[in-house]
Amino acid sequence: QVQLVESGGGLVQPGGSLRLSCVASGSIFSITSMAWYRQAPGKQREFVAAIVSGGMTNYADSVKGRFTISGDNAKTTVYLQMNNLKPEDTAAYYCRLVSGLGVIWGQGTQVTVSS
Repeated sequence: QVQLVESGGGLVQPGGSLRLSCVASGSIFSITSMAWYRQAPGKQREFVAAIVSGGMTNYADSVKGRFTISGDNAKTTVYLQMNNLKPEDTAAYYCRLVSGLGVIWGQGTQVTVSS
């Protein structure tokens, strides 16, 4: 009943910026959190940032001070503003929604930072 669609990925030079968007559609019940994860080729998917009900946010150490997540359980869209991008940020980025009915993942959007 719920679908997440990410957008905003692309090619960017080191030091550049991108803003990712995740739009939720369908029936959404009691959203607990929305988050971004990323996965580089040959590597395990890792946590990037999350926002929970009430607007509290959490970030991986690797992106603190550079990335900002916005949106909450009352919204249909969550964003990830990525500044001062580094080559090691290159990955497929996935949106995740957690609600009382379960966990939903988006299809992913590719971010490539040139070196």
